[in-house]
Amino acid sequence: MQIRPCGPLRGEITVPGDKSISHRAVMLAALANGTTHITGFLMGEDCLSTIDCFRKMGVSIEVGAQEVVVEGVGLHGLSAPADVLYTGNSGTTTRLLCGILAGQPFTATLSGDASICKRPMGRVIQPLREMGASIEGRSDNYCPLTLFPSELHGIEYHLPVASAQLKSAILLAGLYAEGQTTVIEPSPSRDHTERMFRSLGVEIETHGNTITLEPPEDLHAVDIAVPGDISSAAFFLVAGAIVPGSELTIKNVGINPTRTGILDALREMGADITVSALHDGTEPVCDLTVRHSALHGIEIGGSIIPRLIDELPVLAVAAAFAAGETVIRDAQELKVKESDRIAAMAAELARAGVDVEETDDGMIIRGGKTPSGASFETYKDHRIAMSLAVLALAAQGGSRIDDPEVVAISYPDFFDTLRRLGG
Repeated sequence: MQIRPCGPLRGEITVPGDKSISHRAVMLAALANGTTHITGFLMGEDCLSTIDCFRKMGVSIEVGAQEVVVEGVGLHGLSAPADVLYTGNSGTTTRLLCGILAGQPFTATLSGDASICKRPMGRVIQPLREMGASIEGRSDNYCPLTLFPSELHGIEYHLPVASAQLKSAILLAGLYAEGQTTVIEPSPSRDHTERMFRSLGVEIETHGNTITLEPPEDLHAVDIAVPGDISSAAFFLVAGAIVPGSELTIKNVGINPTRTGILDALREMGADITVSALHDGTEPVCDLTVRHSALHGIEIGGSIIPRLIDELPVLAVAAAFAAGETVIRDAQELKVKESDRIAAMAAELARAGVDVEETDDGMIIRGGKTPSGASFETYKDHRIAMSLAVLALAAQGGSRIDDPEVVAISYPDFFDTLRRLGG
């Protein structure tokens, strides 16, 4: 992909459905009694991997142009898969399926692509074993993972890190456990699982950072509307902020409070972002408008990190254009994503002439000088690819990006949308 610096970005767009919610919608619809209609579902490769896994376990899922229809089989209706459950590049599918499979009366094996097979699973294996699960993995930490029939019991578990995937895996296993399951977070992570549980009739209580689940008799199907993904909107929020003269409106974006760290950080940097058409349901949704503005460096760390972990690569791009120093810390989790996103972004920003220093848990970016166009590597990571495309829009000189098709994991139409806005 070749990208040249552009003039103002202008227009209204919608972004694809929220990836986290799309995964959970299919999983819980499959375990519910009745038919679920899912609108706004993200037709990205990761979420299609989730559909494929549940089809292999006997769930009828129809993918249409406007909606996904899931015929739920009930909590205890999944069938033993004939093949390995292949999760592709999706860490969410892999980790959350561990929780569901831990309580099944059949044996199942999970595996994914080369990236998934390098991502650590030990932090999920440990609490599930404490619940009674029987799991084997390569080096006791990596895919392929095989889960054997076992009887589960509820536990109280203190998460070592704020991780929605880990929390959700334990809570999903709790559906099949005897007694209460309690998870205590060091700080709040995205709560889409808890919200969806409540809408399906599961008794789940949250007090501060403590979440307690009572195993239900069954789940009752409800239709699910998936809002636009704020992680996808983040690329356009940054693009609108750094490309002179830009004004963009992104419609129907989910603004769950556990996900809005990107808005807080950009506003603290000086970004002009306004909210309109706010309405609240299972998930709060609004329209976001961003206008070009002068940005300045800030410190990003502590409790805000779980609320913007996926947006940190594009926030690093914003920092490159911001006057002064931006410090990103407490973000060790970025090292075990689809790529080591700390090393990847530090290397690519340096390629563009940005003064950047990689640290153990983040990076220090000294911005204010317009980055140069460059030949960028994506590390086969969709968020790295889209972040570098945003940088290229406001750089001095043209840029090249390798493997642009990797954006299909979460945003298949990303480059088409950029072109429509003037990129």
